[in-house]
Amino acid sequence: MLSTRQLFDRSTTWAGRAVRTMRTHPVVTVIVGVVVIALVVVLARAWVTRGGDMDEALRLAPAEATRVSFTDWKGIRESVGADLDADSSPEEVHEMIDKAYSSDLTSTSVLPDSSGLLQQHFGWSPATIDWELFTQSTEGALTIAHLDDMDSDHLAEQLTSMGFEAPKDDPNDGGVWDGTLVPFSTFTDSGVDSETTPQISYIAFLPERDLILASDGRRYLSDQVDKLGDGDLHEPMTAAAGRLGDPLSAFIYDGDYTCREIGLGDSMAADQDQADALVDNAGEINPIAGFAMAAEPGGDVRASMAFENDDQARTNADSRAKLAVGPAPGQGGSFDERFKLGKVAADDEVVTMQLQPKNDTAVLSDLANGPLLFATC
Repeated sequence: MLSTRQLFDRSTTWAGRAVRTMRTHPVVTVIVGVVVIALVVVLARAWVTRGGDMDEALRLAPAEATRVSFTDWKGIRESVGADLDADSSPEEVHEMIDKAYSSDLTSTSVLPDSSGLLQQHFGWSPATIDWELFTQSTEGALTIAHLDDMDSDHLAEQLTSMGFEAPKDDPNDGGVWDGTLVPFSTFTDSGVDSETTPQISYIAFLPERDLILASDGRRYLSDQVDKLGDGDLHEPMTAAAGRLGDPLSAFIYDGDYTCREIGLGDSMAADQDQADALVDNAGEINPIAGFAMAAEPGGDVRASMAFENDDQARTNADSRAKLAVGPAPGQGGSFDERFKLGKVAADDEVVTMQLQPKNDTAVLSDLANGPLLFATC
């Protein structure tokens, strides 16, 4: 794989080769050289901006989102060896969900508890969608699912048969379906699912983009349909997410959410005292501006922390590496019982940590809730 610099180095060679071949046509030589260099620039830019499914999904996240979770259902199905399609039974879908849960790949999703219901009655589920993005902010929650070659007419028929109220606007162009009066219990009496998520109360389809949007708030969903992809997530969140590669599942938080939800503020006094002593021993700790953690296809977990500047990143790479091999107040035991610490690196303002789970420990879901390792305030 060529870096941008290597591409430009080759462009020089190609341009030089053109000069040597076409000595008698200097004007043509210049034109060919310019065209080649321009082509290389285009290719280099295309490579830099190319991303996986998570990058595509994050570009659709509402700008005000403070908590985002991504689930690559297609990748997860491949990872657990599940060959499913639209005709698979709810029981087969649950079997896949159970395997994915055992591999700590489902904590990022809001769909598992309703997966059988979705498969049997909605026409889409974790058995068929490519990926899922769930976002939360003070304004509302939104679920976005990508379903390749989506047949929106068929999905609309499914909702109609269940009793969803059809939208007043075009049902195939973002009109909102209302399922608040649907008696979901009548569809789950066979034991397919024990509960449904409120995140599928309202649903909209964007077939030209192969997207399904859902929410527990009608107005919020309608607003997001109109401005989908118009804004950008907070820059520290995208900086942290940009170091995750192409994961199977991932959490991305802004700094305030990280401070509030995965710090030790609600822990017992004894745990907080122990944490304070460990932090003092580890060195300087700065607040995290953007946080991300992901389960990788090979089984590792990668954590990514964005800071205010490069100096803070270098400082925290050292101090948090010390914390990552010590006790885990508030959770019990120690971090080195949960994972082997791999490479810790500071790149610009972002620190990444490679974590190798031990003894099938659920590192992703475990560390996303309250650990000393990511204490920020």
